[in-house]
Amino acid sequence: MINRLSREEYRERLHTRIRKKISGTAERPRLAVFRSVKHIYAQVIDDRHGRTLAAASSNEKTLTGSGGNVAGAKTVGKLIAERAIEKGIKKVVFDRGGFQYHGRVKAVAEAAREAGLEF
Repeated sequence: MINRLSREEYRERLHTRIRKKISGTAERPRLAVFRSVKHIYAQVIDDRHGRTLAAASSNEKTLTGSGGNVAGAKTVGKLIAERAIEKGIKKVVFDRGGFQYHGRVKAVAEAAREAGLEF
């Protein structure tokens, strides 16, 4: 009998494979996205020093609306781009976190691009 991986285990393995190829530096940090059922989170990370340079999520008190839909993901993408640009970061490497580049993950990426981040 073959043991099947759960969706979460499969996503974690895929994310590990992606992280072997993608790493954030001080010049070009990593924009990491994580989505749960209710919320979406984005961080700009310098992997060499292990520091989060900017972060945004849909469960912040300042944001209204839901993070469980594309509109909420767009606001998070715009917010993370604004916060990164304030810190002087214009170029990033996108890390989709093992999720498909579709729906909310894609909305975060496109909103960040429109707000001025370069991938």
